[in-house]
Amino acid sequence: MDEKQFNRWFSAFILIGMSVALVLATAIKLGGQAEGRGLLLLAAFGSLMGVLATVSSANGRIITFLFGLLDVAIYGAMCLMNWRDGGSGLGNAVLHFVYFVPMQFVGFAQWKRRGSNEAGQVRARRLDGRQWAWIGLALVVSTGVLYGVIAHFDKSAADGFLKMAVVLDVLPLVCNIFGQALMSTAYREQWFFWIGVNVFSIWMWARSLATGGGSYAVIYIIKYSFYLINSLNGLRIWHNLSKKEDVCK
Repeated sequence: MDEKQFNRWFSAFILIGMSVALVLATAIKLGGQAEGRGLLLLAAFGSLMGVLATVSSANGRIITFLFGLLDVAIYGAMCLMNWRDGGSGLGNAVLHFVYFVPMQFVGFAQWKRRGSNEAGQVRARRLDGRQWAWIGLALVVSTGVLYGVIAHFDKSAADGFLKMAVVLDVLPLVCNIFGQALMSTAYREQWFFWIGVNVFSIWMWARSLATGGGSYAVIYIIKYSFYLINSLNGLRIWHNLSKKEDVCK
């Protein structure tokens, strides 16, 4: 089996695993909800688009940004509706519409310039030492600022030197923001951040399971485990794509 065939079969395995976890999670929600099922199914459709975006991104395909646009736009709209009905979600809605939605268009333009089309993979690139230094500094500063803001307003988290519930909100958020920026600009190092998102998400749901989260927490642990496997596969594929770019220079 050559690399192309392996990637095809491995992507199918990941896609099926993620989709099964999504269907199970949606079924549990539908079983416990008498109203708003249409919105729940819309949210599930958005999540499915996110699954497709994740798998196609690992393979360097430009269709990533069509699936990604549907995913982040639907999620942002759901957050906005939740806030309108008196719940939380305004911050997430603003973040998605102001940052994640525009970054899908940035990514489409950048990947198209770097050779990605319906038939070809993007020409990936790598961060140099100076870029890593700037990103490291920005990562530390943004993590500290976000933690301070969320910890100040989140009165539900237990007090202490570090509010772990807030930490587990902040770390995936920061990794998502940096991962999206690097993905949209076609850098291999995006995958370190996506790996971070998935590791922190598994950690969060494992804590939920330990405190009585039940079958719902188990499904999300399985879901993010598949995402983690996909991220590791994406790092492998993009490492090879960035090597090809080095050869072309």
